[in-house]
Amino acid sequence: MSAKFVSSLGAMTLQACRDLGNLGLFIYEAIYTLFTTRLRFKKVLYQMNYIGINSLTIVFLVGVSVGAVLALQSYIGLERFGSTQFIGPIVYLSMTREFGPVFAALMVIGRAGSAITSEIGTMRITEQIDALQTLCIDPYQYLIVPRIVAGTFILPFLSIFCTLFGILAGYITAVYVLNVNAETYMEAIRANVELSDIVNGLVKAVVFGFLLSCVATYKGFYTSGGAKGVGLATTQSVVYANVTIVIADYILTSLMFTR
Repeated sequence: MSAKFVSSLGAMTLQACRDLGNLGLFIYEAIYTLFTTRLRFKKVLYQMNYIGINSLTIVFLVGVSVGAVLALQSYIGLERFGSTQFIGPIVYLSMTREFGPVFAALMVIGRAGSAITSEIGTMRITEQIDALQTLCIDPYQYLIVPRIVAGTFILPFLSIFCTLFGILAGYITAVYVLNVNAETYMEAIRANVELSDIVNGLVKAVVFGFLLSCVATYKGFYTSGGAKGVGLATTQSVVYANVTIVIADYILTSLMFTR
C-alpha cells in the first residue's frame, strides 16, 4: 500500500516537473519570437479588446461587491475597539494591494483565459496550426505572442477599474450605510496611503496578466485527444492559472510589502 502510494507520488512529481519544463520552454520560445519577429499590432489590439473590454462588466460587479463586503467586515471588527475611522485605509490598501489585481486576474482567467485555451485547442485538434506551419506562418508570432502581450498590458487597466469601483463601493457603504464620518474616512486614507501601494499593485497586475496568458495559450497549444481533450485542457487551464496567480500573489506580497 505504502509502496503504491510512493510510486504514485513519484509519478505525479515527475509529471509536474515535465510540465513545468515544457511551460518554461514555451515561454522562452514566445519571448524569443516577440523580440526577433514583427509584432502583429492589429491582433494585439483585437485581443486587448477581447480580453479587456469584454471583461469590464464582470470586473465591475466583482469590484463593487468586494469593496462593499470589505467595508462591512472591517466595520464589524473595528467597532469592538472603537476604531471605525480606519475602515477607509483598510478598504483602500486591500483593494489597491491585493483584491484589485487578484480578482481582476481571476475574472479574466474564468472568462477570457478559458476561451483562449478552447480556441487554440480547437485549432490544434483540427490541424489548423499544422496548416499555418505548412504555409510558413509562425504559430507563435500569429497566435501566441499577440495574446500574451495583450493579456500583460490590459490587466493593469482592469485592475485599476476593479480597484476604483471597490474603493467607491466601500466609501458608499461606510458613509451612507454605516454612518461613518466622511471627512474622517478620507483623512485616514490620506494619512496612511503611499504611492508605492498603487505602483506595487500595478506591478502585480502586469505579472498576473503575463502568467495567465502564458498558461492559457500553453494549454491550448498542446491540446490533444479531440473534443474531450479541448474540454480537459480548458479545465486545466483555469485551475492551473488560478493556482499560479495565488502562489505568485504570495511571493510578490512577501517581496513588496514585508519589511
